[in-house]
Amino acid sequence: MNGGRIQSGDASRVSITIGIMVAAVAIGVILYFVFFAHSVKEQMTGFDPNRPVPDDATLRKRLSPEQYHVVRENGTETAFKNKLWNNFRPGIYVDIITREPLFSSADKFDSGTGRPSFTKPVSPDVLVEQPDNSNDMQRVEVVAKLSHAQLGHVFQDTTTPTGKRYAVNSAAFYFIPVEDMEREGYAAYSSLVPQATQK
Repeated sequence: MNGGRIQSGDASRVSITIGIMVAAVAIGVILYFVFFAHSVKEQMTGFDPNRPVPDDATLRKRLSPEQYHVVRENGTETAFKNKLWNNFRPGIYVDIITREPLFSSADKFDSGTGRPSFTKPVSPDVLVEQPDNSNDMQRVEVVAKLSHAQLGHVFQDTTTPTGKRYAVNSAAFYFIPVEDMEREGYAAYSSLVPQATQK
């Protein structure tokens, strides 16, 4: 009589069963993260005008506090202390929410203001201009038409070919260098960057 003791054969079977269960759970977790990462990458690669604009809860998770503050709370970055003000590499500047191309390096210039500045957007259809009377100033705010992201302001500037200066916040954009445009799903936008067509 065993007296309720587990025989060595039973212990082996229990160990094998537990091992199989642990392995199955581990494989399940790995597969979940592989597919989740793939779906996020797929969702966030290139620009698809039919892709829904993420809701506020998603944006709060996806964006940094500074990015969210700029695009959804009309925040403004500190001049000369933002990541793209002095970036003059060839490439495109895409909306941080939808990844839609909004500005090209071909139209970027040093305005001396410590902010990314452009003479024009890639198309007049991608932006909306609206009055901004905050902080006791009369300015014209620039908003991405599709995502409604607050980008910055547009000013009259007689020194530019267009007579305008679009002064925007770095936090509202991802910069896609020309050498990464094809890999990131922006090959169709190569004509926006003259250096891309010379490769």
